[in-house]
Amino acid sequence: MKTYALAAAATILAVTGGIAAAPAIFAQGAPQVPGAQEPARVTAGSYALDPAHTLVEWQVNHFGFNDYFGLFGNITGTLEMDPANIAAAKFAISVPVAEVTVASSGLKDHLLRPGKDGGDPDFFGPEPGMATFTSTAVTQTGPTTANVSGMLTMNGKSAPVTLATEFVGAGTNPMNKKPTVGFHARAVIDRTQWGIDYGVPLVGKDVTLTISAAFEKQ
Repeated sequence: MKTYALAAAATILAVTGGIAAAPAIFAQGAPQVPGAQEPARVTAGSYALDPAHTLVEWQVNHFGFNDYFGLFGNITGTLEMDPANIAAAKFAISVPVAEVTVASSGLKDHLLRPGKDGGDPDFFGPEPGMATFTSTAVTQTGPTTANVSGMLTMNGKSAPVTLATEFVGAGTNPMNKKPTVGFHARAVIDRTQWGIDYGVPLVGKDVTLTISAAFEKQ
């Protein structure tokens, strides 16, 4: 019995010591989710994207069999917003195309491969630069939704895109204490508008973009 009691005491000390050393968010019992879908929590001002928690997923049909997925990360950008005047909000986003993430190393090589014999690349080429999105209009469509229209520049070409956007939540990030606001957005683009027409129609020309973005107040 003494052995079991000592083991139990050691376990309690280890657990309580671990809690004491953990961030404050875990130190007081069950943690509370800091963000909530309450527009009243959003304050006016300038925000910057949190690149560690912002992603753009792209999805394209392959041979009519199934869809293939990829990701862009390390995204930067700004948001100017006043909850009292949603229509005046302004987004400016930059996506490092060269950092595209896919499961297949062969596909990534193809996406960033130079054109053959000095010709145009099939996709982005070895120095694709940044894809940028700059909003031109924001139209509120519901209490937590809006259409964000703007110009997407990629591969040296620009074309309009509208993002169906949903406000997901706002609150104070417990790790860095910054007021944070998050959105999800979705759009379908025709990649041939940006000169990316390799494989059409065997590989779909329509690309679905799904965006998860967190902005921190500056």
